[in-house]
Amino acid sequence: MEVLAFLTQLQKSLIIAKKNVRIYYLKGPVIIFGLIAPFFLFFAYMMGRNLTVRELLPGLLGMTTFFTSTSVGPAIAPWEARSRTLERLVSTPIAAWTIFLGDTISSFLFGVVFSVIPLSMAGFLGIDVPGMLVLGFGVVLASFCFASMSILLSSYPPTDIPATVMMVSSVVKFPLVFISGVFIPVENLPGWARGLAALSPLTYFTDLARHVIQGSGCYPIPLDLAMLAVFALLFLVAAIKLHLKSLPKRLA
Repeated sequence: MEVLAFLTQLQKSLIIAKKNVRIYYLKGPVIIFGLIAPFFLFFAYMMGRNLTVRELLPGLLGMTTFFTSTSVGPAIAPWEARSRTLERLVSTPIAAWTIFLGDTISSFLFGVVFSVIPLSMAGFLGIDVPGMLVLGFGVVLASFCFASMSILLSSYPPTDIPATVMMVSSVVKFPLVFISGVFIPVENLPGWARGLAALSPLTYFTDLARHVIQGSGCYPIPLDLAMLAVFALLFLVAAIKLHLKSLPKRLA
């Protein structure tokens, strides 16, 4: 019975994710923070540098997966609180954690879909990627990890103003890009910066991409995958617990 009840709640999470995809993916903050901002940030880094596509691709893949997976998640809860759809969802026979898992799944799908773009560039430009299966699994794992982080970022403050939550999430996300080996490989960072990089989940995904695409990285591939899984679990559990705690304030 417990397994059946869990599967039923999981099915409801997928329905919520489908609803989020239809409603939120063309919102302004999603387009700006998920697509336009990382594009111009990476374009500014690329200008004036004599780098090959193979050298640029891991960083581009890391930024695309990270920003797209975290673009919609922070805004869903405040949007739904403002439109009172969150109140209606809570009043239905559905577990509260199911709602936030559905939000995570929708962010995860957004990250996976748009990560196909830089991966397709590799094939289009004739870049051989022998570990594409490992990289594809890493994209799925990283997208879920970053999506869970985005839901965690929306747990506080419990406001119904999306712009406030998006600003808070940006304060966290943009520094992570600069310490996570996106622009400079982790092994080339000074000692203190490596210590900071080890605290970021983006570091392990970018390192995995460098392993597969360039054949070199700072950490072993199994460690990269394991750390992404650990971060994903921690973020998801923390996000659900904090959202459940702040839910009464958000609905007030």
